[in-house]
Amino acid sequence: MENTHSSALIAKHAGLDARITAEMNRPAPNGILIASLKKQKLKLKEELGRV
Repeated sequence: MENTHSSALIAKHAGLDARITAEMNRPAPNGILIASLKKQKLKLKEELGRV
């Protein structure tokens, strides 16, 4: 169960990282969206540290 949960968190973390990169590479990146995605990514990273 924990392994499946960890895998799901890692996949979500990678997805957020990809979204952040894509947004930053746009001609006019949305700073508010980037900040929000980074906060979500940090929360996932903290949760991964507890698993």
